[in-house]
Formats: sequence, structure tokens, C-alpha cells
Amino acid sequence: MKTQLNEIRSCTICSAHLPQGTRPVLAADPSSKIVIIGQAPGARVHETGVPWDDKSGENLRGWLGVDEHTFYDPSQIALLPMGFCYPGKGKSGDLPPRPECAPQWHDKVLSLLKEVRLTLLIGQYAQQYYLGNETKKTLTETVRSFKDYLPDYFVLPHPSPRNNIWRAKNRWFDETVLPELQKKVESVL
Repeated sequence: MKTQLNEIRSCTICSAHLPQGTRPVLAADPSSKIVIIGQAPGARVHETGVPWDDKSGENLRGWLGVDEHTFYDPSQIALLPMGFCYPGKGKSGDLPPRPECAPQWHDKVLSLLKEVRLTLLIGQYAQQYYLGNETKKTLTETVRSFKDYLPDYFVLPHPSPRNNIWRAKNRWFDETVLPELQKKVESVL
């Protein structure tokens, strides 16, 4: 697996489209029990090279009910974004993940993870890629129907602070989804 990760970390497939250049960021180990499939690294993660090293990561760790040590232990949790490099800034936030990464690398990495018991799909890009036509009309409807995707996937919105307004409008998420998520994570780890 180390060879595969090194190959990914030296990938330059989409370098012509990345204003900040390539810096693939991910973490995985053959014994990973949980796989978190997110969007793409943000600017801070691009700088540090540490997945989810930002406010979104803090929120996600809180949602999962895990500490930093557990979160960053690849034998426990694999961190696999849809796009491995920071895609750059758009009009209303970061650009979408580059479309080259997931088809090029995901199957290769996931096939090496033999102990996975829970896969989290965070945000619409991961959900559309992995669920295809099984997604609902909106991300809200997909997340509200999270039980429909179990045991294969646990679907979540992105934990960005930008989504605090969404959470305030959708209190059921904190009341229903997060307790179920924490129970699942605890039972797997």
C-alpha cells in the first residue's frame, strides 16, 4: 500500500488545472476500519499537507465523537477525498474537486483496504459519485434518508462552518443523524 500512496502523492494528472499546483493529500492503511470520502483539500490543508486540518475537520471530529489521535490514525480511519489536491477558489468558495482523481485512484486504494466496516460519504460530490441515481433530489433529502444507504454508506453534509445555517434549519440532523453516526463509529472502532 505504501507504494500506491507514494504514487498518488506524486500524481500530476491535473496539474495544468491547479493554480496552487499539485499536493495530493490522503491517508490510508490496509487495516483502516472507517473510510471517510470527502470533497477536496482546502487552502489550509494544501499548505499543511494534513487532511481535514481546518475548522471543517474540527467539526467532523466532533460529529464522529473521536479525538485527533484516533482521527489521524490511518489504521483506524482512512481519509480519501474525491479530489486529492486543492482545486482553487471559486466565486462562492472552493472549486469542485477535480474529476480525474476518483476514477484514477479510488478503486486502487479501496481494494487495498481489507478491514473497512464503515464508509462515510461527505457532501454531494462523494454521494453523487458513489450513490449515482440513488441520491435524492437534494443533499438535504439524501442526508435525511441516511438509513436507506446503510450498511454500505453513511451519508453526511460537508462539516464546513458555512453549513451552520443549514444545520440551524435542519435540527433533525443533530438530533437524529449525529447520535446514529456516533454509535456506528464507536461500534466500529
